[in-house]
Amino acid sequence: MTAGRTTTPRDRQARAVHLGPRSVAALLLVSAVGVAGFGWAFLAPRLAATISDSGLGPKAVAMLGVLAAAGAALRPIGAGTAGLEPMFFLMVLSGRVLGPGFGFVLGSVTMFASALLTGGVGPWLPFQMLAMGWFTMGAGLLPGPDRLRGRAELLMLAAYGFLAAFAYGTVMNLAGWTFMNTLASNIAFDPDASLPTNLARFLSYCLATSLGWDGGRAAMTVLLTLTLGTPVLKALRRATRRAAFETPVTFEGRDGEGETSHPV
Repeated sequence: MTAGRTTTPRDRQARAVHLGPRSVAALLLVSAVGVAGFGWAFLAPRLAATISDSGLGPKAVAMLGVLAAAGAALRPIGAGTAGLEPMFFLMVLSGRVLGPGFGFVLGSVTMFASALLTGGVGPWLPFQMLAMGWFTMGAGLLPGPDRLRGRAELLMLAAYGFLAAFAYGTVMNLAGWTFMNTLASNIAFDPDASLPTNLARFLSYCLATSLGWDGGRAAMTVLLTLTLGTPVLKALRRATRRAAFETPVTFEGRDGEGETSHPV
């Protein structure tokens, strides 16, 4: 720009997307999350990226692998058949025995592994992994893990599985509902509608698209929990006691006798 000349709108560079204050704030927030996602290995302190204070030891990783493989193998049995998915019952019992932290990791890893088996890899998979992590973690947060046993425990787990199966379906509906074409259906998300209107639309969407599927999942979870829950819980608890996850192992050398392991 030369002296004495004023800038006109024609002289300014055209912007395809105008960035206002809110857009700039959102862009900075997303960029910060992206930087953390790409560079977490350099930004995070030691142990900051673990799901527990002590991390996952080799025995916990082995247990995770076995249960995730079992859950992934169960999913294709009922996938595509009215929501009859036996994987959910195993997640409930595993989360109950192994706790919420392990349960969250188990649910996420199992869903990822099962997606590889069933060809269900897509943009919806991260949502499924997170929702299944919550589903399994919730079982580990149920009350009375050291006192409640027998029929009462099975009834509690069956009730949780029933409700959580519908909650899982509802959460997953949120992941796809907003992408429906508003012009194609009167139950699709409308960005111009009020909150009560969109809530009514979402409820109608759930009733019309997933109620039967979620009901089948809930019924299967309750049935398997009540019929197979007792032996599976006993097997999981027996394996957990033998694994002794909270007992660290150290190696102490003896002069001339090699190394001997001692549990501390």
